[in-house]
Amino acid sequence: MATESSLGRSEGEVASGRTYDAIGEYLSFLSVEKGASPLTVRSYACDLRDYESFLARRGADCLSASCDDILAFEGDLLERGYAPSSRERHVSAVKGLHRFMVREGLSPADPSIGIALPKVPLRLPDVLSIDAVNRVLDQDMRADEIGLRDRAILEVLYGCGLRVSELVGMDRGDVFFDEGFVRVRGKGSKERIAPLGGMAAQILARYLDEARPVLARRSSGDAAMFLNARGSRISRQSVHAIVARWGQAAGIKGLHPHTLRHSFATHMLEGGADLRTIQEILGHSDIATTQIYTHVSRIHMREEYLACHPRAKQRPKM
Repeated sequence: MATESSLGRSEGEVASGRTYDAIGEYLSFLSVEKGASPLTVRSYACDLRDYESFLARRGADCLSASCDDILAFEGDLLERGYAPSSRERHVSAVKGLHRFMVREGLSPADPSIGIALPKVPLRLPDVLSIDAVNRVLDQDMRADEIGLRDRAILEVLYGCGLRVSELVGMDRGDVFFDEGFVRVRGKGSKERIAPLGGMAAQILARYLDEARPVLARRSSGDAAMFLNARGSRISRQSVHAIVARWGQAAGIKGLHPHTLRHSFATHMLEGGADLRTIQEILGHSDIATTQIYTHVSRIHMREEYLACHPRAKQRPKM
């Protein structure tokens, strides 16, 4: 695990070897035992390097840090203009490190106990209307393997509510048409199933029958579900570009794959699905994450009311 451990270090930094060991061990713990993604490990590494440098300027290190040091670090992040979500991630990384150090016997006490995470203002997700989704998905695309692949990607993102990382991580054996679901590997390498039906199932079946074999001939047998033009597993960046391109063609600027996931959840809720079902499909560990879509649905409901009810905008005559 040298790679993850080395993420806790940077050339030219001056700090004790024991501090490096604590951070490196924690990053390895996140990667190996908690199943954190490489992106999460890198983010925590950057946050903890920042914390370590701040402590060094105060004549401290991770092993001698106090509650006041952590609060001062949070204040420093605020002064440097970090957004609430970034401050929350930094403090979360620090609290996780100190919990780990106590558990491993590297520190006698956790100085972060009692320190609350910074509050992050509720940010409602971007959601497309059903008509807008249909404009994106019903376009005439290229009549070749690339066009059919792009259509399948869009249909599966919206039809199954997947994260882009989950879509690119799918293998050929993860789809079960007879049972009507796909196997998904979500955050923390947790597996779940997501329903597959309707248009998404039909287009995915066509892609697998007609387009994927053509793309697969260009490589040495990649097991990935979605392939690029060279026959290898498609990348996250390519999926982002595909979604943005077809969104632009439908008159929607800056369309993001996650917007299709948000739209899936909101449209399911508006169609009568219960929150627990949506939570399971999306792979949310906490239903509080899923509940944000109730806010979106209420806003949409009021907008529809104001736009459609004949007396909604009228004012009484005085």
